[in-house]
Amino acid sequence: MSDCNTRIIAPSMLASDWGAVRDEVVRADEAGADWIHLDVMDGHFVENISFGPQFVSAVRPHTELTLDVHLMITHPDKYLDSFIKAGSDRITVHVEADHNVSATLAAIRDAGHGCGLAFNPATPFEEVKPYLSQIDLLLVMTVVPGFGGQSFMAEETMPKVEAAKAFREENGLAYHIEVDGGIDAETVHIAGRHGANVMVAGTALYGKEDMAGAIQQMRE
Repeated sequence: MSDCNTRIIAPSMLASDWGAVRDEVVRADEAGADWIHLDVMDGHFVENISFGPQFVSAVRPHTELTLDVHLMITHPDKYLDSFIKAGSDRITVHVEADHNVSATLAAIRDAGHGCGLAFNPATPFEEVKPYLSQIDLLLVMTVVPGFGGQSFMAEETMPKVEAAKAFREENGLAYHIEVDGGIDAETVHIAGRHGANVMVAGTALYGKEDMAGAIQQMRE
């Protein structure tokens, strides 16, 4: 696993042109992305519907980058096998979803995959604490999940990023701290100052003609 202090830029396919999946994946890869982020939404856990394991399968042949799959679905445990077979490298599930969180995380790990836990802006940091020794990534949602293009919720979420970093250091853990929602050339640095190192960005990267320049700006 890469160092949890190294900045990782993960363009979100949610903001890409789905009619040109191969081109959009290659574009991110050639622009210098570290991971590809895939937001799976079921229309139940969140109001929006995005894509399923078949989309992950469509992305997989076109890159060797880490496929960072974020399951915003009610029963992630029921669909793990599908997403594992589709070619995910890391699977992140929500603490608020309807499942045995520890058992789901263990199943992801047992499959030899990176293992992430996500929580929403309204959920206290205390809800994820019992599971932090089981994961290699904690995803702090910096918008209410379900739709792209929302504003970054610094006041509600940056204290959680700080708490996650402090807890990691106090307990000798090594999970990445990922932020997703409203990340752009400005907010990426706010999140970084508070302790996040994995930056998921959609429109701020896929919406730019010069994605390589946009990624470089987020690194600096």
